[in-house]
Amino acid sequence: MTQKSARVERFDFTTDAGAGDRARIGLLVLESDQTMEWEFRALTDLPGVSVYHSRLANDVTVTPETLGRMEAELPVAAKLLPDYMGLNAIAYGCTSASTIIGEERVAEILEEAHPGVPSTNPLTAAKAALNALGVKRLGLLTPYSPEVTEAMQAKFNAAGINVTVVGSFYEQSDLVVGKIDPQSILQAAISVGQSPDVDGVFISCTSLRAASIIEQAESALNKPVTASNHALAWHLLRLAGIEDTHENAGQLFGEQLRVLADA
Repeated sequence: MTQKSARVERFDFTTDAGAGDRARIGLLVLESDQTMEWEFRALTDLPGVSVYHSRLANDVTVTPETLGRMEAELPVAAKLLPDYMGLNAIAYGCTSASTIIGEERVAEILEEAHPGVPSTNPLTAAKAALNALGVKRLGLLTPYSPEVTEAMQAKFNAAGINVTVVGSFYEQSDLVVGKIDPQSILQAAISVGQSPDVDGVFISCTSLRAASIIEQAESALNKPVTASNHALAWHLLRLAGIEDTHENAGQLFGEQLRVLADA
């Protein structure tokens, strides 16, 4: 005997502004990145803030040539972030590629995909963060080859942030970089930052698990410390109009954006 289906009762409902009613952030994450998304979950864990991701094809070996090739992938990934969400800010999540492709070119591509939406990348965000923290003499820590690290150093110097001490893990594989343990990052950051010629430290690469050691490094050095995901999350929040401070996230998350004239 066939059992009669239960009648499907219809319910009324109401709608609201949806997730991210204060700010919706779009993030382009590298295919090989193992770190950015889960660090962002903690750094952007604020009321009414939501983050939406799109993955971007990349080569796991980090060289100037492979980084430059990501320029062609940027529009593809950017267009996968739908306009109907009403994004308040978007970012391309690669510090080294933003260095090689150029911050201005990255901004142009994101503007073409999402006209009028403020955009950033980890290099631009780092400059904004260091400006907010008042850092003029920088200790720079990267995982990259000297060729990529030197290109980044030149970008900071050109922006008036003098790199006085620089160190690297000399690792070209993004898959390996994502597995460098936080204690190694902490020890290297302290080594780079302990010079009296350093005002603050920037730890480059969205794959490095640096967000969790920011406060420890700042405590050890008595100087501000930031990192790619750390600075990028802060910059995106501020660009999206979120001025909330964030406990247990280091000095930067107590700061607001400063205009260039304050640099």
